[in-house]
Amino acid sequence: MMIGLLLIAAALFLTIYNFMDDNRASRSAHGVMDQLREMRPEKESEEDDAASQSAAGEVEVPDYVLNPKMEMPVKVIDGQEYIAVLKIPAFDLELPVLSQWSYPNLRIAPCRYQGSAYTDDLVIAAHNYTSHFGNLKNLQEGDTVILTDMDDNVFTYKVALRETLMPTAVEEMSSGDWDLTLFTCTLGGSYRVTVRCERVRE
Repeated sequence: MMIGLLLIAAALFLTIYNFMDDNRASRSAHGVMDQLREMRPEKESEEDDAASQSAAGEVEVPDYVLNPKMEMPVKVIDGQEYIAVLKIPAFDLELPVLSQWSYPNLRIAPCRYQGSAYTDDLVIAAHNYTSHFGNLKNLQEGDTVILTDMDDNVFTYKVALRETLMPTAVEEMSSGDWDLTLFTCTLGGSYRVTVRCERVRE
């Protein structure tokens, strides 16, 4: 009986810990998003200048089109480098994306696992917090995913495939001709929920 009570207490503690960690991650991501929004006014004035140039008949080509192998620009917040904002309208979710992945970084926000939006091979990983990628398994084929880089270039994607991979399937995670891949672990970490997306080109 004592062992049973200890197991129940341990399960309760783990549930409370996970709930608190999810809330902490949500606050962290929202704090970064607030700071990124505060950085936008000067960018908006640049966009006004660009609009004036376009009205004058000049078409401005984004740098990444001319040089797709360039590094994605970053904005630094609290010592961390962010490359983009990820929106998943189906979940009313908007999250910053860290430039480099690590286990400590995953506790803050989704992270670039590898690749780039500019070369159409970006892979983004996140914890399965409800406030991060916890609902990834519920994305449906045709759902929209929007990525905005730090130069305000917008990349729109449609979900093409959802699959489940083993944690050891590192090569499979980055294989295939997918423009964007999102992944997270299942509860318990036994598998990886993986969503493949294709870019919508205008």
